[in-house]
Amino acid sequence: MNIRKSLLALALLGCAGVVQAAPNCTIKLKGGDNMQFDQKSVSVSAACKSVSIELQHTGKLPVAAMGHNVVVTATADADAVAKDGLKAGAAGGYLPAGDARVLAATKLIGGGETTSASLPGSKLKAGGAYTFFCSFPGHSSLMRGTVTVTP
Repeated sequence: MNIRKSLLALALLGCAGVVQAAPNCTIKLKGGDNMQFDQKSVSVSAACKSVSIELQHTGKLPVAAMGHNVVVTATADADAVAKDGLKAGAAGGYLPAGDARVLAATKLIGGGETTSASLPGSKLKAGGAYTFFCSFPGHSSLMRGTVTVTP
């Protein structure tokens, strides 16, 4: 009987290790009318075939007044993409159309809405420097954080 219990305990411990080793392939963020994301840094695994980005706008203001999105770029490109996005205007989601510097972006949403996007995991390399930000005018300096890619 004790041998069975011991084997069962070892099997459960082995399964727990497998569950803990599952790669994190989702970036979940919340942003509200206070122009802040709920996190300043997120991490994903380099082993992900695809990375999901999920945004929940927890505020009440409409997209025209307090729209939010999530844009992921290499850190070196973030400021330039945000600046160039202003020229694209609201119709372009405050992002330059077809800009290769944009690794992924959700659409702009208003209070109470949610949105998602994805990007191929191959676009993110372990040890690389990546930034997420909101491209709505005036938001990118406050609504910004880092994406860490773990091996």
